[in-house]
Amino acid sequence: MKLHSVILGEGKPLLILHGFLGMSDNWKTLGKKFAENGFQVHLIDQRNHGKSPHSDDFSYELMAADVVEYCQSHDLKNITLMGHSMGGKTAMLLACENEGLVEKLVIVDIAPKYYEPHHQQILKGLTALDEANLTSRGDAEDFLEGYIKETGVRLFLLKNLYWKTKEKLSLRMNLHALKENIEQVGRALPQDAEYNGPTLFINGELSDYITKAEEPLIKKHFPEARIETISKAGHWVHAENMKDFFEAVIQFV
Repeated sequence: MKLHSVILGEGKPLLILHGFLGMSDNWKTLGKKFAENGFQVHLIDQRNHGKSPHSDDFSYELMAADVVEYCQSHDLKNITLMGHSMGGKTAMLLACENEGLVEKLVIVDIAPKYYEPHHQQILKGLTALDEANLTSRGDAEDFLEGYIKETGVRLFLLKNLYWKTKEKLSLRMNLHALKENIEQVGRALPQDAEYNGPTLFINGELSDYITKAEEPLIKKHFPEARIETISKAGHWVHAENMKDFFEAVIQFV
């Protein structure tokens, strides 16, 4: 699958994978900062997200293979790979299966464990929004407020809105496929998966996606991993405390 990307800067390849229901655009501000620091940054839309192709097939194996194919088509080697949430799970699997391709790995606020599906209310709201045929972004935000109370989450999701025609707003992600495959999103990394390269796990102080309990599991799959906590940040660590997040990553890479 030919993935859509935005490429910024020149230098060492840094690939960034967004989270569930996100897109490359979520990382544009940070992407520019990394590009200014000697990296060629590849902000990638994963399948069924952003401007990348839609498919009924959706799994971490396929998403990891998509990114490997992307690296081959762009002649990228010795990459630094960073992924947030769902993108972190893709990045983990890719690194474990392609250790020679990945020089350094950064995983943002996700562990290699199984997570129960917990996006049902968001998917319900987005489905209703898609069916409501709204004609202004303001109306869309007001509509979504009935389903999702957190302003930050609403604004993050509304980045997916675009004008499909002059009159109709639509969502970029493939909602149908994502709802059908929601069980895939929380899947654990395969038990025997291992990556021995330098790895940084970053978690938000206010997030419960990575806790002390997950540390042995992280070390099992990623023996060289270290875990760094970013203060005053929840699950969207990179957006909620961009300054400290950037410092932590740039020191590592």
